[in-house]
Amino acid sequence: MVVNVAEAPAAEVAPASRRPWLLSPQLEPAACVPEEGVGAYDLLRRYGVGPLQQERIPRAYFRMPAAERDEKIWTLRHRLGERLVILGHHYQRDEVIQFADFRGDSFKLSQLAAGRTEAELILFCGVHFMAESADILSAPHQQVILPNLEAGCSMADMAKADDVEAAWQALADLGVTGVVPITYMNSAAALKAFCGRNGGIVCTSSNAERVFDWAFERGEKLFFFPDEHLGRNTGVKKGIPLAKMVVWDPFRPLGGNTPEQLREATVILWKGFCSVHARFSVEQIAKARAEHPGVNVIIHPECRLEVVQAADCDGSTEYIIDTIRDAPAGTIWAVGTEINLVKRLDAELPDKQVFCLDPVICPCSTMYRVHPAYVLWAMERLAAGEVVNRIAVDPDTARDALVALDRMLSVP
Repeated sequence: MVVNVAEAPAAEVAPASRRPWLLSPQLEPAACVPEEGVGAYDLLRRYGVGPLQQERIPRAYFRMPAAERDEKIWTLRHRLGERLVILGHHYQRDEVIQFADFRGDSFKLSQLAAGRTEAELILFCGVHFMAESADILSAPHQQVILPNLEAGCSMADMAKADDVEAAWQALADLGVTGVVPITYMNSAAALKAFCGRNGGIVCTSSNAERVFDWAFERGEKLFFFPDEHLGRNTGVKKGIPLAKMVVWDPFRPLGGNTPEQLREATVILWKGFCSVHARFSVEQIAKARAEHPGVNVIIHPECRLEVVQAADCDGSTEYIIDTIRDAPAGTIWAVGTEINLVKRLDAELPDKQVFCLDPVICPCSTMYRVHPAYVLWAMERLAAGEVVNRIAVDPDTARDALVALDRMLSVP
């Protein structure tokens, strides 16, 4: 196991005091519609993702006044002490992130969980694939809890392990060889395990270019999933012609390609996308530039290629945060990523103007399912000695997934 937490970028440590960040207004995920008119909840249904919650929590938790609820959470936090570490993803709502001991992106938080060996309980305020990664990287004595099991990821759910296995076999049947599979960190443990078994690797949005280099040292073609946009944007940055990148649609024979197209392709991209980042458009960028002369446009590489090319810069969540934080005072930033993070940056960096490119407030609808009520419910159970909503990856899957994660960590 090559996990070296000491060399990982430091996650942000939440304030030790009980002073919360500015609370954001209530946001309505159902109002968000990604490309092709498909809503996030429609995506969950389309890709066969049903309710996962093991137990419905009493409605009284949701009717509880926010001040009373928060007071209970803080009391339980102190009672559980070092036995518990609370991790909060950057896209989490402020009403939840205020309780996080650390906040960061998915991989940083998973590494952090592995490094906090004194904490036997890890409450991960994120989504399902993040909690899986934390379980894979954490010590055997640690247990990972997801406050709401229905907090998934629509993009991760677009690539089912069985569908990827079928595509892999179809390529083999065509005689397509020298293919290295790469799965984005935003994927299920089963896909990380698939890559581990088949000479593949995991990537993040910050190291995708270096992972492409690693893969091309070992094969002639890449099979990239589940986000076609990150894969295409990375391919373009590496100088791969668009004509050499094809999309595999799991709902069509041969992914909607001819045998010749697949044999000639350099990169095969899975048809998947982030329902939040797919909303950003070139028109929004043009509008921001017209209304804010001198504005800097920064977006996430999960956006479509034409949007990335119209922006001033693009990068991972951590890159976006660091770039804006280190920018000169008085600068203006139009940001193409999840609204909770954008509003938080604007609140915490008063010397700059930070706003979201998308005029329709659009949080990550699945991340948004982690409500403070679920946090309180889970913590009350933990304080009573009962672990609920534990995310435990089976040993065989965890072993193979760790191989792919270790390969990623070995990339310079």
